[in-house]
Amino acid sequence: MTSVATLGAELVAYAAAVSLSPIHIGLLLLMLLGPSPIQRGSWFVLSWMVTIGGVVVVLLTVGHSLLLTMDQGSAHRTGLDLLAAGALLALGIKELLERRQEGDEPPGWTRQLNRFSALPLPLLIAAGVGIELASPDDLFLFAKSAGAILAAGLSTRGELAWAAGFTLVASLALLLPLGAVVIRRDRVLPLLEGGKQLLFARGDLLVGLLSLALATFLGWEGIAGLRAA
Repeated sequence: MTSVATLGAELVAYAAAVSLSPIHIGLLLLMLLGPSPIQRGSWFVLSWMVTIGGVVVVLLTVGHSLLLTMDQGSAHRTGLDLLAAGALLALGIKELLERRQEGDEPPGWTRQLNRFSALPLPLLIAAGVGIELASPDDLFLFAKSAGAILAAGLSTRGELAWAAGFTLVASLALLLPLGAVVIRRDRVLPLLEGGKQLLFARGDLLVGLLSLALATFLGWEGIAGLRAA
C-alpha cells in the first residue's frame, strides 16, 4: 500500500502536469478578455473539471472491475509507466522540434484559438472536452493517477476524495485567472493580456520540457518496476 504522503506527492505532480494545458489556458484567457467573461469562463472551467473527474472515476471503476494490480513491480503498472514514458518522450521531442522550426513565429495552434473562442458556448465546451480526451499525454496521466489511487488500497469514499483532490489541483491553472476576474476584472485585464502573450510565445517550450521531465520520471519508474518484478 502507498503512504498518504507518497500518494499526495504523486497525484500533485500528475495534476500539475495536466493543468499546464496551453490550449485550454489560452482559450480561457481569450474568453476572459472577451464578452460575458464570467459566464463563458465558468462553464468552460466546469466542463474541464467534470471531464477530468469523470475520466478518473471511470478508470478507477475499470481497474476494480478487471481486478488490476497497480503495485510497484506489477505488469500493469510497469507497462503503463513505460508506455507513458514513450508517449511523453515523443511528444516532448515533437514540441521542441516544432518550436525550433517556427523560430519567433507564434505556434501553429495559437492561430486557431481566436476562431475557437468565438464559437457558441456549447460548441466551445464540446471542443474543449474533445481536445482534452484526444490528448495522449493527459490520458496517460489520468491512467497513472487512477493507478496510484488503486495502489493505495483505499475505500470507495477515500478513492473519490483523492480523485476530487486531483481534479481540483489539475484545474488550478484555470480556476485562478477565473477567480481573479470574478473578484477584480478591471485590475487583472493587463495581467491576463500579458499572460496570453507569454503563453503564445512560450507554450510549446513549456509543454516540451514538461513532457521530457515526466518521460524521464516515468521511465525511471518503469525500469524500477522491471527490476522489482
